[in-house]
Amino acid sequence: MTAAPSVSYSITVRLEVPAGGRSVSALTTAVEHAGGLVTALDVTASGHERLRIDVTCAARDTEHADALVEAMHAVPEVVIGKVSDRTFLMHLGGKIEMVSKHPIRNRDDLSMIYTPGVARVCLAIAKNREDARRLTVKRNSIAVITDGSAVLGLGNIGPEAALPVMEGKAALFKRFGDIDAWPLCLDTQDTEQIIATVKAVAPGFAGINLEDISAPRCFEVEERLRQELDIPVFHDDQHGTAIVVVAALYNALRVVGKEIGQIRVVMSGAGAAGTAIAKLLLAAGVVDIVVTNRSGIIHRGTKDVAGQLLWLAEHTNRLSLTGSLRDALVGADVFIGVSGPNLLSGPDIATMADRSIVFALSNPDPEVDPMAAAEHAAVVATGRSDFPNQINNVLAFPGVFRGLLDARSRDITQDMLLAAAKALASVVTEDELNAAYITPSVFHADVHTTVANAVRRAAGGPHDLRSVDPAESP
Repeated sequence: MTAAPSVSYSITVRLEVPAGGRSVSALTTAVEHAGGLVTALDVTASGHERLRIDVTCAARDTEHADALVEAMHAVPEVVIGKVSDRTFLMHLGGKIEMVSKHPIRNRDDLSMIYTPGVARVCLAIAKNREDARRLTVKRNSIAVITDGSAVLGLGNIGPEAALPVMEGKAALFKRFGDIDAWPLCLDTQDTEQIIATVKAVAPGFAGINLEDISAPRCFEVEERLRQELDIPVFHDDQHGTAIVVVAALYNALRVVGKEIGQIRVVMSGAGAAGTAIAKLLLAAGVVDIVVTNRSGIIHRGTKDVAGQLLWLAEHTNRLSLTGSLRDALVGADVFIGVSGPNLLSGPDIATMADRSIVFALSNPDPEVDPMAAAEHAAVVATGRSDFPNQINNVLAFPGVFRGLLDARSRDITQDMLLAAAKALASVVTEDELNAAYITPSVFHADVHTTVANAVRRAAGGPHDLRSVDPAESP
């Protein structure tokens, strides 16, 4: 599957061309012939003989970007100056900052924001720790915590290399949930040290978002922290993915006219995301789920399984099927892939039931080519932004945490996750619903507030935030 040019690999090339003639049109033609996409041409300086132009174009990957520069360099009389990677420019100095809510203009301001006035606030909190939610940043703050062991599709790249992702996550929390999120990248991959560190920093936060911690350690880290902390702990790689998958499935089933309790779901991938998806599907009413991993179909007779894999063996595959992923797929209504690229082909999808649903979510290359899958399946979704029906965690986590914070929740339950999935599905109206639109855009005006409201109510928070005193609200 050939990738299309993407803004993720966008470059700006500063160059000079002759002031007359057809050099500019030759440049755009050269980029297009090389498979690139010109998105902007800006004249930054002009003289009688020469023009200085910034050419912005999108490429497929880093190597393709280099090829586009070479294509422009080959145009007669073009002089290449500086080449800038727009993504790297956006990350210079980081993507987030801390901003004070109150100006410090004079000695009075200083005396109230800091010493001596702040001491009175400290003493009030010392008398009643719950006042920390009302009188400090805690009430709207979460920690985004990683050990850098399973970052995106990059693997174990360490805490420093994980920081750009955690910064991005914090920026998304602010943009879509108005939540102050702080990235904490831990220089340890020891389970006990991670748990101890998170517990030690927890007093400053109203929630913990675990991110990119490899399985199976992620299960124990989350479970232990949920037991030992009085604030909600949410592993987005598990539950964020599960929420969006279940929401998309609700709507896909509306498209194909099938009932959730009567379908057979086959899953590829039994890691963090796969396990959470299976659990939420069961909570949503799916009764027939078959999960596969590298060794084939997981069943009660599978040898040498423990932990979450044992849980899957005991709670899925009610017919005790054995064999391979392809064996499991025959006659299935739904395929959900959270594993690896190119495991299936179009003919494999053809063996599924009529009006089948395919969620091939491995990134950047899905389990099956979406175009090949669409020849046989009624609804196809991926994790990619260049195909319809993107399954994107950003649809879930800002609203989930907004609802948890607004409810002052001390934990997070399966009922809250299911409420989030139902709310997200409801954003797509009957008039909008079709095979190419089962998930809304992350920029849809109603997505995050709808999810937040549903989670807040499921967590026992106020039905309507307008009835809450602003001074007492989270």
